[in-house]
Amino acid sequence: MEAQKLYYGDSHQKTFTATVTCCRETAGGFWVTLNQTAFYPEGGGQACDLGSLGGIRVLDVQERDGKVLHLCEKPLAVGASVQGEIDWQRRFDLMQQHTGEHIVSGIVHRVFGGHNVGFHMGAEEITIDFDVPIPLEALEEIEKQANRAVFENLPVFCSYPSAEELAVLPYRSKKALPWPVRIVEIPGYDVCACCGVHTKFTGEIGIIKLLSCVKFHEGVRIEMVCGERARRLFSRIYGQNRLVSQAFSAKILETGAAAEKMNQALAAEKLRGNALERRILTLLAQGYVNQKNVVHFDDALSPVAARPLAEEIARVCGGVAAVFVGSDDAGYRFCLISKQQDVSPLGRAILQQPGGKGGGKAGFFQGSVCATKKQLYRLFLESIDSCSNFPE
Repeated sequence: MEAQKLYYGDSHQKTFTATVTCCRETAGGFWVTLNQTAFYPEGGGQACDLGSLGGIRVLDVQERDGKVLHLCEKPLAVGASVQGEIDWQRRFDLMQQHTGEHIVSGIVHRVFGGHNVGFHMGAEEITIDFDVPIPLEALEEIEKQANRAVFENLPVFCSYPSAEELAVLPYRSKKALPWPVRIVEIPGYDVCACCGVHTKFTGEIGIIKLLSCVKFHEGVRIEMVCGERARRLFSRIYGQNRLVSQAFSAKILETGAAAEKMNQALAAEKLRGNALERRILTLLAQGYVNQKNVVHFDDALSPVAARPLAEEIARVCGGVAAVFVGSDDAGYRFCLISKQQDVSPLGRAILQQPGGKGGGKAGFFQGSVCATKKQLYRLFLESIDSCSNFPE
């Protein structure tokens, strides 16, 4: 005999009493069936309920072959009467998200002719996949209409129309369904075939917030949050924005403009810094005019300066320019350049050292390495005939 599904009779029922009809051990616990249950099993894009039966934790709920199976931490005696308790905070959160999804999907279907072809309820946000493109500028109007449905506090009707009624009912569905079909209706917003549990009134959703809309296959994927999730997200965003406001000494609704101004200032400083670094590299290179083969170590420059400095030195030294930027502790970024000699043997020798990565050709070689300054000097002398600035 199929168990009575109390969650369809009253989606707000938090506790119930039932009789255990079966209990069998399985991997991870015990599958328990009851003569009636308020635990909603996973399905229709909605996660299952959690809670307890007879004080024992319920870890999962699934429906198989018409039976609702409760995965319990410990066994329950067949024939025993047990008290069931739903994790109401979880259930209500899931109902808020699911009912909000109905409203948004109904609006998209009515306005754009789009069908909900995918629905996933994550731990933080929910995503809906639609089979039509939706312009980003339309999101605000969709969100506005969705929240209007919330403010109107409309009843959420769940019913099983007769075969004759179903045949003429314009309802949303991913595929053709045989009768009987459970229909969820939010007047003026959505009529949809659905097996999930929902709030009794749209006002219980609290608020609907659309977070993003990105291209997905031939349509789009919309990310959204409802109810308590939306409140938590807004609280976190406000907290972060308050810190930004303090850092920029800007009003909390003017942080975007302040950040843009800061980005512009940083971009200007970056250009200025690059120009100054280029001048420094030119001045450093001037110290190696006609010095032939040169090794230069520098712990003050940025790693990306290794190549332009090597280019400057190679232009004036008349031999091999080997530049190493970094330190023995942090490792070195290096660049070897010469118009007179093949630097690839030296480059390959450097890459044999710990952390050696890179590549090049006869007149140019670059990479990174974790060797010491002393080791790198020795490698240079083993590959190059002489060095004008070798330390004593």
